[in-house]
Amino acid sequence: MTVDFKKTLLSKQKPVWEEIQSYLENLSFKDSAIPKRYSSLIKFHKEMASDYPERKGKYVRPTLLLLTAEAMGANQKKTLKTAAAMQTSEEWALIHDDFEDDSLKRRGKDALHRIYGPELAVNAGDALHVLMWKMLADNKKILGGEKTYELFNEFSKMFNRTVLGQTVEIKWAKENNLNLCDDDYFFIIDGKTVYYTIAGPMRLGAIIAGATKKQLDLLFEFARPLGRCFQIRDDLLDVTSDFGGLKKQTGNDIYEGKRTLILIHLLRTASSKDRKAIIKILKKTRDEKTEEEVRFIIDLMKKYKSIDYAQEKAEKLALQAREIFDKKLSFLKHSPAREEIKAGIDFILNRDH
Repeated sequence: MTVDFKKTLLSKQKPVWEEIQSYLENLSFKDSAIPKRYSSLIKFHKEMASDYPERKGKYVRPTLLLLTAEAMGANQKKTLKTAAAMQTSEEWALIHDDFEDDSLKRRGKDALHRIYGPELAVNAGDALHVLMWKMLADNKKILGGEKTYELFNEFSKMFNRTVLGQTVEIKWAKENNLNLCDDDYFFIIDGKTVYYTIAGPMRLGAIIAGATKKQLDLLFEFARPLGRCFQIRDDLLDVTSDFGGLKKQTGNDIYEGKRTLILIHLLRTASSKDRKAIIKILKKTRDEKTEEEVRFIIDLMKKYKSIDYAQEKAEKLALQAREIFDKKLSFLKHSPAREEIKAGIDFILNRDH
């Protein structure tokens, strides 16, 4: 059976988006006794908070959540609110992340803080944060109190680890830490990407389907190589692609000073002369770096085969994920969800945005 994972993403996006839309209506405050003279402010608030959700991402996280639950025999009706909460979490986290990184673009349009300013943008993220918890709380009507608490607890653990990764990434960039190894890189992304992008969504779907602790642990074992592969692919695309036309600048990670696997490899393999030139550029702020300087670093990444090194790592990690999936995740047995999850491995390794 040949599976087109892009089609799977689109098929799962529709019901999740419809669920999210129903909650975005909460931002209209129709049931509140707010005087009509403030209606224009309520409209502004809703439009701003709805901006990122309406741009729509790839929906990888809610799709993995739904597929895992389905592969374990759970009905989609039981998982839709959690999947919507998962996608909504990405929207508010990206708003905050874009402000922290002072990013230019998000999904082909200006980053929210560049449209409304940082204060309003962060507040829009907060509005979505509140909706996310409301979605999860409403699971009680469908799944009962005990299961709903389990989902709350998993969300909490997932975000706790994600925020730690963000703290370390920002700290090391601000300090211009130049003495990092591959394990340091993986320490960051094991929270930000392994848990948040792969393990968390799959574990949430599995919890709804009644997974055992052992099964949840095995999902994390599978997620580690796949999540690392996902982030390395992201890093590679940043210096080799325009994300399918959605990105304005090549080398955003360099502008932002992020310690990617590619940069870490370059710093330890470059000649003394080239390393000094790299460090001089990295000391500059985003706005101080020029396009020529960023291109210079990307050219060095090619020269010292740092891009090739990262690509080889990603391929090995994808292979590890496939082996774990085949040998240890037999409890994901229902079709077509099982085949669709496996197709997601190749999609993550080979995606163009």
